[in-house]
Amino acid sequence: MSSSQHPVALRLERRVGGATRLLATVMLLPLVDGIFAALVLSGGLDSVVGIVQIGLLVFGGSATLAVVIAEMERDMRAQIASVLLVGVPLVALAAVEAAVAPTIESVLDIVIFERFAAVVIIAIAAKTASATIGEYLPRPSIIVALGLIASVEPAGAALTVTPDLELMARAAAAGLVGVGFALALVILRPHIEGLVDIDRFRFGTAIALGTLAFSVIGFIPSNAPLPVFIVAGLLAFDPAATPGDDPDGDLDSSPPDQSVSSDGGNDDYEGHSVESEHSLGQGYDSPVDDPKDDRAPWM
Repeated sequence: MSSSQHPVALRLERRVGGATRLLATVMLLPLVDGIFAALVLSGGLDSVVGIVQIGLLVFGGSATLAVVIAEMERDMRAQIASVLLVGVPLVALAAVEAAVAPTIESVLDIVIFERFAAVVIIAIAAKTASATIGEYLPRPSIIVALGLIASVEPAGAALTVTPDLELMARAAAAGLVGVGFALALVILRPHIEGLVDIDRFRFGTAIALGTLAFSVIGFIPSNAPLPVFIVAGLLAFDPAATPGDDPDGDLDSSPPDQSVSSDGGNDDYEGHSVESEHSLGQGYDSPVDDPKDDRAPWM
């Protein structure tokens, strides 16, 4: 299994701390920075395929996979509890955002706003594919704000909040798809851990996000991102690996007592060698914030 050590991902992990908080940050972020709202306003939930695509690519995706497989503890019950702890408010907030969408839509030129929604998704795809590119791109929330300013039409303002129950149900369904994806990863983790290359899946997800952006503005069919995401998942499997492989497994399996030397050598030197090997392992897994690293974040 590949474990990405990208600076952006590491800074986020240091900031929030803990696997559950990291999962909450990854899955709830689209609701906070306006990405989900932009997709709702651009008609991303108008079809069943669109609901599934947004659930998998926006709330799920490579970031959720990386957190579940690489960051969370192996206790399945604890993992399920963590996912549900994040999933319940996610579904509720998605429905709330969809409730106010018609009011916002009444003051916008949707054609213009759809262009900005596509730019937001392309920016996220670029950040996913390369951190170097991502450093030069504005935050998604800034792009959404600019899109609102550019597409606002005050003359058609309607301040009455009229929730669309069907749209709210579609938004909640998209949230449920993302939560279901995370739960499926938890259940399948013993079987797929060690087989999935997270970095490879991340690049595939970036391509799927790019196709989602072009589908929003009608350049490609609206159902194109879903098969791209499925192909990315299939290509992420490493047939040469075995389930449950642990890159640090050899270090953990070494005998705990190294005080006796079987060949009569220097015990202190033997202990120092074992300690050095552990230090090397820790150095590989420890966060190294290298801004020149061009590997993409697992988000």
